[in-house]
Amino acid sequence: MRRLDNFDLHNHSTASDGLLTPTQLLELGARNGAQAMALTDHDTVDGLEEAGEAARRLGVLFVGGVEISVSWGETTVHVVGLGIDPGSAVLDDGLRSVRDGRLGRARLMAQALEKLGMPGTLEAALALAGREDRLSRTHFARHLAETGAVRDAQQAFDKYLGKGKPAFVQHQWAGLEEAMGWILGSGGIAVLAHPGRYGLKPLGRATLLEEFKRLGGEAIEVVTGSHRPEEYATWRRVAEEYGFLASRGADFHGLGESPVEPGRLPPLPASLVPVWTRWAH
Repeated sequence: MRRLDNFDLHNHSTASDGLLTPTQLLELGARNGAQAMALTDHDTVDGLEEAGEAARRLGVLFVGGVEISVSWGETTVHVVGLGIDPGSAVLDDGLRSVRDGRLGRARLMAQALEKLGMPGTLEAALALAGREDRLSRTHFARHLAETGAVRDAQQAFDKYLGKGKPAFVQHQWAGLEEAMGWILGSGGIAVLAHPGRYGLKPLGRATLLEEFKRLGGEAIEVVTGSHRPEEYATWRRVAEEYGFLASRGADFHGLGESPVEPGRLPPLPASLVPVWTRWAH
């Protein structure tokens, strides 16, 4: 039996705000040498069946997942659930409640952008998303890049859509305890996604990590496309300090948008216990 070590456990498809279909995503990861992959779309499990079928055809171990948007005080954090049961009623009800708020937030973003001289962004972003309950800031960012209002999607966040920018809309997502309950209730393992992205001061960071662990969180992402390589050592130390398992995932959304393709991240530091030891040997 071959030893599996190239696990990529955080990726997105067209089921939320990725540019590739679940099948295309799995094919890309397989070409890059990924032996095991998770699909972790935002607040939905719609793409898991297709991704699982592609993985079986490609000989890739598939891990069903989801990434849930969480409001923690004034900060939006993301919690990934790995090994979830996509048919879980508690998970389905919870994710639907999160998705139902997306259109209202999108309307407010569009109003703000119209005041800045950019009309028609709601309709354009919806066309890119395909469905109202998939609408995200990323779809607005892509539209602004396509029209030349910004250089690329990242500049759209930096100039208009990021926290503190003129078209940012504060939104109430799931509470941390709620989201953890949905993941654990569906048989999944809770992973704090890209913890270096939240801009928390040391005390706030410690409070989040302690609360996450108290509520049943088992792992944090250490090596991820959403961390700079020089940050890996910081999060290695945090994982060791708190006794967290470590996860690895590209957080891939699309070619040209994401810094790392699935399957191409460096390995986890050898001192850490990978989250996949929970289900793969």
